[in-house]
Amino acid sequence: MNVPNDTIVAVSTPPGRSGIGVIRLSGPASQTILRKLIASESFDPEPNLLTLKSLIDPTTGGTLDQALVCYFKAPHSFTGEDVVELHCHGSPILLRAIVDAALQLDARMADPGEFSLRAVANGRMNLTEAEAIRDLIDAQTDSALRQATRQMKGELSDRLQPVKDQLLQIIVRLESSLEFVEDDLPHLEVAQVLRSLAELRSSLEKLASTFSRGKLLRDGIRVALIGRPNTGKSSLFNMLLGHGRAIVTDFPGTTRDTITESIGLDGVPVVLTDTAGLRVAGDEIESIGVDRTKREAADSDLLIVVIDGSEPLTEEDRGVLSEVTGRRHIIAVNKSDLPTFNLNRNENAFSALDTPTTIVTLSAVTEDGLHDLRAAILRPFMNSNHSAEGLMITNARHHDLLLRTIDAIISSEQLLQTRTSEELILVGLHNALRYLGEITGETTSDEILGKIFSTFCIGK
Repeated sequence: MNVPNDTIVAVSTPPGRSGIGVIRLSGPASQTILRKLIASESFDPEPNLLTLKSLIDPTTGGTLDQALVCYFKAPHSFTGEDVVELHCHGSPILLRAIVDAALQLDARMADPGEFSLRAVANGRMNLTEAEAIRDLIDAQTDSALRQATRQMKGELSDRLQPVKDQLLQIIVRLESSLEFVEDDLPHLEVAQVLRSLAELRSSLEKLASTFSRGKLLRDGIRVALIGRPNTGKSSLFNMLLGHGRAIVTDFPGTTRDTITESIGLDGVPVVLTDTAGLRVAGDEIESIGVDRTKREAADSDLLIVVIDGSEPLTEEDRGVLSEVTGRRHIIAVNKSDLPTFNLNRNENAFSALDTPTTIVTLSAVTEDGLHDLRAAILRPFMNSNHSAEGLMITNARHHDLLLRTIDAIISSEQLLQTRTSEELILVGLHNALRYLGEITGETTSDEILGKIFSTFCIGK
């Protein structure tokens, strides 16, 4: 892994005003830059100790800020290099000025994820642990946070290490057979190797099967509420959120634009969007709202079609239902609290839909049926055979490499069963070992590493 040996600098706290802002330097010149920033060439910082110092502008000599500075000595730092942290007041202008001062002193602005990349290059963590840091920062629910924490502690790499060790043992035995031609594998040993490969494959398949749930925890679901005006979409939106985010009136067409909020359902992040009613627009503003509704519906993973169950279906309702043909959707029959509510009169129209349909009756006023709706939202995306507990694969890159590993093992199993040359069997096993190494970063190319870390924030 080729990592520059210069000194990098970046703000490590989020953009915006705050009480504290942290600037991080990493590299061989970190201490030298710190001494120049505090105008004290004799300063010999004690590692891992916060010290209050005045930061000086190297150009004007004026004081920039009073900050707590901390030095982490290589290799006992996040990156494995000499690291300096400056804990300053959280003014964006001030932080920018201090970063500029460090740049004048021969630091370089860090690339996205470069601190974590250096940590991987210097053996402070493996690639899955570094990727988990990004997931930890991006976590939207408690469940996603727990999964990121598990991977950051090395649980995935610990799970894969015995698989790699056993694969290596099998490879060594087969390589020995190649070295000594007369020493062919006896039938008993072939059967033992096949059993071992089957066990490894089964273990990896079980791990890979967690991706459907893990992907939900990480990426979430985009859900849009659609329907004709005045069916109660905004009331239902507020009910799911638990507070009055959208304006609700008795006048049709109150919602003119899309409103988006995030909620958590059973640990799964859900991006919920309230939309304008679908009908023939009466003016230009409403027409724009209808167009936005259609675009939002097209981008959603799930549509909730809201029907007013207190009235017979209208042509506008039928038009909305025709829009969801072939799309994953739920029909939410609202206003079950009204005396005129009647689900049966609309059943023929619902059953005529080509796509399998889940129908939920509810009241956005009394919240009756809320639990059923929440369950219905998650049901199409959940794997009933997998619980929410335990380590899960949340990263598409990891999932793809696990599938490649499984395919390579299957190929070697098939060749071994037909007593093909060990040389050909070993190709698949070496590939399997390489794919597992790519997950943890041991055999990952610099180009792929660059793409992975480009998704990180600058200060991480």
